[in-house]
Amino acid sequence: MRLRALLDTDALGLKLLGGEDELDRTVRGVMTTDLRDPSRYLSGGELVLTGLAWRRDAADSEPFVRTLVQAGVVALAAGEAELGDVPDDLVVACARHRLPLFAVHESVAFATITEHVVRQVSGERAGDLAAVVDRHRRMMTSGPAGGGPDVVLDLLGSDLDLRAWVLSPTGRLIAGPKIGGPALPPEACAKLAAEHLAAARTGRRGPHRLILGTTTYSLFPIRSSGRSPQASRDVRETVLSDWLLAVEADAGDWAEERLDLLHGVTQLIAVERDRRDAARTVRRRLAQEILELVQTGAAPAEIAARLRVAAPVLLPGLGAAPHWQVVVARVEWDDAEIEAGPVAQSLLEEILVDPMATGPEPSDRIAVAHTGDEAIALVPLPAVSTEHDGSETGVLADALLTSIRTPLSSGLDDDGRVTLGVSAAVHSAEGLRGALEEARHARRVAAARPGRVCAAGHQELASHVLLLPFVPDDVRRAFTARLLDPLRDYDRRHRAELIPTLEAFLECDGSWTRCASRLHLHVNTLRYRVGRIEQLTSRDLSRLEDKLDFFLALRMS
Repeated sequence: MRLRALLDTDALGLKLLGGEDELDRTVRGVMTTDLRDPSRYLSGGELVLTGLAWRRDAADSEPFVRTLVQAGVVALAAGEAELGDVPDDLVVACARHRLPLFAVHESVAFATITEHVVRQVSGERAGDLAAVVDRHRRMMTSGPAGGGPDVVLDLLGSDLDLRAWVLSPTGRLIAGPKIGGPALPPEACAKLAAEHLAAARTGRRGPHRLILGTTTYSLFPIRSSGRSPQASRDVRETVLSDWLLAVEADAGDWAEERLDLLHGVTQLIAVERDRRDAARTVRRRLAQEILELVQTGAAPAEIAARLRVAAPVLLPGLGAAPHWQVVVARVEWDDAEIEAGPVAQSLLEEILVDPMATGPEPSDRIAVAHTGDEAIALVPLPAVSTEHDGSETGVLADALLTSIRTPLSSGLDDDGRVTLGVSAAVHSAEGLRGALEEARHARRVAAARPGRVCAAGHQELASHVLLLPFVPDDVRRAFTARLLDPLRDYDRRHRAELIPTLEAFLECDGSWTRCASRLHLHVNTLRYRVGRIEQLTSRDLSRLEDKLDFFLALRMS
């Protein structure tokens, strides 16, 4: 709003004392202060209201006005209740610095002026932004995307002073403001996504609010522009794939008009999401064709031909991909008639994106098909290198698990599981069938583990770990009980810590010195504990067979 509009409102009781030539300045906020230096609380564009309590004598007016001008204040309104008339020294100082000055009649409360300015400024900004959002929506639905989510978030920042981010259900940052403060840390992204998923599972109506530190965030779901919240029969069909809009503000006391505006923003971002999903159709079809060739035992030459077609689509400008990996995922719900394959497919398309990559584009380098209840991803790798420690780069099961476990566990609640298996990289069509079987075996190993989100990689298939999940439960229980229950009972009665001692002894390969050092014990104390273990179990920890039995019992317990 303009300063001139304040004079036209009789209820505000304002009288202009100076600055008539500056009345076309725009007011962007209002602040009441009696501090001698309020600059730390000013951001520019404010109308400052003051009761003049800061003024002790005439010399105080000049530095006060100079501070306001340097902070970008557009006008000053001084109350008459304290001193009667506004002092001449303040009038002179404002005239010198070309700062418009108003007198506020003693019958008018500052709160009245504040409420009027806030209502006018907020209404104008919301109206302007609503018009821009509507125009942008029409542009995006009728032609190429108008800049994507970043443009919409910039509008929120410039027109409503709101910082906002678009996040994936795994907490990956898809879009955020280019300016306006520090970036949103990955830990905060994961917590916001987890809160959003938990709220969606419980059916709570948005926006959902979460306080991190001293900052309040309001979370708005971003659903497909062609799907209403009731269109899905079961929230579990989409909860693991819907994006969310996180706004740095408390929307609990927002007016309906502002809430409607933010819902409009989510619909606008959903248009970009739908456009991206439509672009995945080609990649999904390529993955489906290659998967069918691999599973039906097609000739390697035929599979290689399809790979040559897929590589330029998935890795534009790089030609053929020298290596490929296969990732298998399964989403399981208790007592739910949900087609699990498409759910796993949408989820896998998201979680295979590097969690540090922003924007929707990185997901274009993944082709995911689904068959039955599982999703299968074909991941092209421009190159596969080996790190200094001998580990292989590419898709790593541990890294996937770390990036998704916290948020997805909230979305799975008490009735869902996600299990993932990752193959080694292969460099030819002949290796794809083996990679698919390897990824499926790894997923079964992950499925045998406790937890809502589990993953296993190909490295684990060359270890005893591969065998343990397939030992029948009754055999496991009997084996571990026979070896470990006597030690547990003794620990419970005497607090002797025999189980931790046994674990450390095996991890130190039976080295008395290293084990004693790790446990901060004297070697004689360690020998006494090991002797007690052998006495209670009738085993000999100097024998390889007995060491192996204890090792397996601890791993299965």
